[in-house]
Amino acid sequence: MDFTFYKDRKVLITGHTGFKGSWMCRVLENAGARIFGYALESPTDPALFQLCRIGDGMQSRIADIRDFDRLKSAFDEFGPEIVIHMAAQPIVRTSYKEPRVTYETNVMGTVNVLECCRLSDTVRSVVNVTTDKVYRNEERNEAFREEEYLDGYDPYSNSKSCSELVTSSYRNAFLKEKGIPVSTCRAGNVIGGGDFAKDRIVPDCYRAASKGESIIVRNPHSVRPYQHVLEPVCAYLEVAKRQYEDPAFSGAYNIGPDEESIINTGRLTDLFCEKWEKYTGKRPEWIDRYDGGPHEAGCLKLDNRKVKETFGIKPRWNIDETLGRTVEWYAAFSGGGDMIALTDSQIREFLKDDKDTRDM
Repeated sequence: MDFTFYKDRKVLITGHTGFKGSWMCRVLENAGARIFGYALESPTDPALFQLCRIGDGMQSRIADIRDFDRLKSAFDEFGPEIVIHMAAQPIVRTSYKEPRVTYETNVMGTVNVLECCRLSDTVRSVVNVTTDKVYRNEERNEAFREEEYLDGYDPYSNSKSCSELVTSSYRNAFLKEKGIPVSTCRAGNVIGGGDFAKDRIVPDCYRAASKGESIIVRNPHSVRPYQHVLEPVCAYLEVAKRQYEDPAFSGAYNIGPDEESIINTGRLTDLFCEKWEKYTGKRPEWIDRYDGGPHEAGCLKLDNRKVKETFGIKPRWNIDETLGRTVEWYAAFSGGGDMIALTDSQIREFLKDDKDTRDM
């Protein structure tokens, strides 16, 4: 992962004010890229985007991905070479409450981004970030491969399946002819410092632990491919770089951890509690309390062999290291720490670990 490629490169990121988008922008800022972000205001308070003053190092436009005219004007104004599309309504439970907004954002938002790419004279590489939930899940306890059937169950997952199909159509009908490679990246469950969203297990753990309350776990038996946010962020950038250099790399890629980091929510919560005690001296308790919520998949696993074999991208931090880095961030935030310095330090350490692995 040689990010010197991105120095002075023009990168447009949708969803830059979100959790994953903020980490993406910080990595690119440290690499010297020229960044234009397009998104709504940060969806949480507090938000990583504000805490790390990420907007200071980039151009940022606050606007709706569903507004094609404003998005097109951003493309025309900036003239991006690389586009990373991450803007989305990302929460499964919210998608049950607001299915129309979810489809408008996740499907027509993708159409708008790809249409801008089709009309652009500058775009050379596009990555559309979807999810591990795009696959038809028959609870087989097997890892999904990229060629399997796309048919997400809930509105969020299904809208991302639709986003995949939209991308495939634009690739075949328009972008391939223009010489613009486009890939979709299907990431497993992403955790890390700075996520404050509702209805996500790690932010829920942090909120309860910081208040001295018991952590409520809705389904401790659900299995997920957990990974640190820097794993997919750096993988997206590597895919975008490699297909920029060779359009033959355009395709669909699972971005997920190795088998040892695919664990159930109860085990994840245990690890959080262990790490929280290490950093704060206080060990929270957690309670198994199913709240009768809507259907969610019981088991999700990703087969990550394709991205390993194609790009040499391998997970750097296992689940123990991932929880350690995550809780380190939240504990520092809870104690009034320097979050810009810590975030940058974790990025450097991750990339150093990556270099050490490649040099072995």
